[in-house]
Parts: sequence; C-alpha cells; structure tokens
Amino acid sequence: MSGSGNNGYVVMPMDVQNFLKSFTYAAAGLRHALFTQRNMRIHFAAALLVLGLALYLKIEAHDLLFLIFSITLVIMAEMFNTAVEAVVDLYVQTYHPLARVAKNVAAGAVLVAALNSIAVAYLVLYPRLAQ
Repeated sequence: MSGSGNNGYVVMPMDVQNFLKSFTYAAAGLRHALFTQRNMRIHFAAALLVLGLALYLKIEAHDLLFLIFSITLVIMAEMFNTAVEAVVDLYVQTYHPLARVAKNVAAGAVLVAALNSIAVAYLVLYPRLAQ
C-alpha cells in the first residue's frame, strides 16, 4: 500500500466512520447504564434468568420472541429513565416540582414495562413449569 497516502490504513468514507462511531457511543451508553444503575443490573439478571429458563424449557420460537420483546422494552425504559434523570439533574440544581414529576413519570414507565414483562413471562413460562 505504499504510495497510497494512507499509511496502510483502510480509509472509509466519513459517513461510514460516523455510523460506526454511533455504535461506540450507543455501547458506551449501555455500559454506563449497566455499571451505574442498580435497577439496570437487576433487570439484566432477571432477563438472563428468564431467557435461560426459556431455553431450558425449550420454549417455542414465537413465545421466546414475546419474552425478548418484553425484556427489550424494560431495558429501553430503564435507559430512558436514566437519561431523563441525568438531564433533569443537569438542568435543575435545586428542588423543583416539575423535576420530580419528570423523574416519577419516567420511573413509572419502567414500572409499567416491568409489570408487562412479568405478565408475559408468567403466560409463557407457567404452563411449561406447571407440567
């Protein structure tokens, strides 16, 4: 590759580089949520337990899909909750009732997603466990 002017490195168009950087930033956000948020770790542990149990019980693919979607919803809700809390904390340095509302509503969304996930797991796993 001598004489190519790029010192042997593969040159990618700027759009591809930016696209790949966006994955790095997204992974950093996921890593931050996982390592700094206790509830995120609890959700991940529960997800691994449920998915492991589903694979052990040989749950059908369509039921496994329901589990995966509900788990994904909980993880996303927890990440949005973390983002809302960070933005509110950045903007509001003292107590403000609207800051409390924003944080409580975001936490409520996580609760709704988690309750949905529990219901899905029950409907999918209980019939197999009951046998």
